[in-house]
Amino acid sequence: MATGTIRYWAAAKSAAGLAEEPYEAETLAQALDAARVRHPGELVRVLQRCSFLVDGDPVGTRAHETVRLAEGGTVEVLPPFAGG
Repeated sequence: MATGTIRYWAAAKSAAGLAEEPYEAETLAQALDAARVRHPGELVRVLQRCSFLVDGDPVGTRAHETVRLAEGGTVEVLPPFAGG
C-alpha cells in the first residue's frame, strides 16, 4: 500500500469538509472508495462529476482501478469549474 495525500478543491473541499487528507491505497479507485466511506453524502455525489490528477498527470478516461498510486504521491480532486 502506498501512502500520500488527497487534495480537494472547490465543491469537493466543501463536501469533504477539509482541504486534504492522507490516503493509503494501491490504486485511485481504492483511495476514492475510502474517501466515500469517510465522507458519505455530498462528497459521494461530487466525486461523480470530478476529474483527477495523480502526481500532476490527468487521469482522463482511464479506469480508476488501473491508475496506480505512488508512495508520497498526490491525488488532486477537481470538480467542474464555471467561467474561464
